[in-house]
Amino acid sequence: MDWKLEEFQFDLEEDLIAKYPAHNREDSRLLSLDRVKGELKIEDKFSSIQDYLREGDILVFNNTRVSKRRVYLLTKSGRIHESIFLEEREGSWYTLIRNSSKLRNGNILYDTSGKIEFHFLRRSDGRNYLRPSKELTEDIFESIGSIPIPPYLKRKADSSDEVRYQTVFAKVPGSVAAPTAGLHFTESLKNTLLQKGIKILEITLRVGYGTFAPLQESQIQEKKLHKEEYHISEECAETLNEFKSKSRIISVGSTTLRALESSFHKEDKRFIAGNHSTEIFLYPGDTIESIDGLITNFHLPGSSILLLVAAFASKELVMKAYNMAIQNKMRFYSYGDAMLII
Repeated sequence: MDWKLEEFQFDLEEDLIAKYPAHNREDSRLLSLDRVKGELKIEDKFSSIQDYLREGDILVFNNTRVSKRRVYLLTKSGRIHESIFLEEREGSWYTLIRNSSKLRNGNILYDTSGKIEFHFLRRSDGRNYLRPSKELTEDIFESIGSIPIPPYLKRKADSSDEVRYQTVFAKVPGSVAAPTAGLHFTESLKNTLLQKGIKILEITLRVGYGTFAPLQESQIQEKKLHKEEYHISEECAETLNEFKSKSRIISVGSTTLRALESSFHKEDKRFIAGNHSTEIFLYPGDTIESIDGLITNFHLPGSSILLLVAAFASKELVMKAYNMAIQNKMRFYSYGDAMLII
């Protein structure tokens, strides 16, 4: 490993963090990065991406849908605990709970309607679990929860987030974060690309909250990240395999890339369909063979996603692009601007 994590740190002024999305999805700006020529260019509108794509290109989207997994729970004394429900295991939910140190095993919490009881349990691994008095379906989360927008936005979700923190491809519920590179696309832009002869495929990767967690030294040493479940259909895999050698495969987002690279069998150069999980951690020095291009937002300093992007385009080019983005006041993070790497 010929890099150090501090090489991926940078200073970012608070006003460059996009707290809200652009007025229209396509109003985001676009930085294009040519990996071969090393050329960088900034476009005023994300819709300009159509000028960089050509007939036969394949765009692969993550069609996951963000579930309303942020729930405000009350103790009998009326204390509020903001909770994010991550994963169900045998009737109990692994949950991130704000101020969980004030809770003890056996404590009972209620949703704000008072209809559901949650029994608290802190296990020996330090994780917090809640056992609900009834099964938590997507319909129930819709009624008691809210969209878990990223913590760095430092605000509560509002009604606009229910629309704008979902992509136009969102179908399969279960994520606690959006595949943000897809947020820039509209139905109109999608149709324009289809008319241009660009193929659009969808995979599903349920995005976990680990995407926001700071990197740990153990993750770098073990070369493993948080586990996420993904699905690639037979039809999608067949299309990818048919066109792999003759078309550019462009991943829309790092979550899509994580699924594609995990499913790509490098010995016979084929994508494997099915339901799988991945802990893949890619960083500079790794070779990414599943894709030919990447659309991605501008990410947190020192984050696993920034390292993944640098694995695809090189540390030097990516950090040059980030410096250019900062100098030109581009917007960062989930609701920010985008970069196309080809």
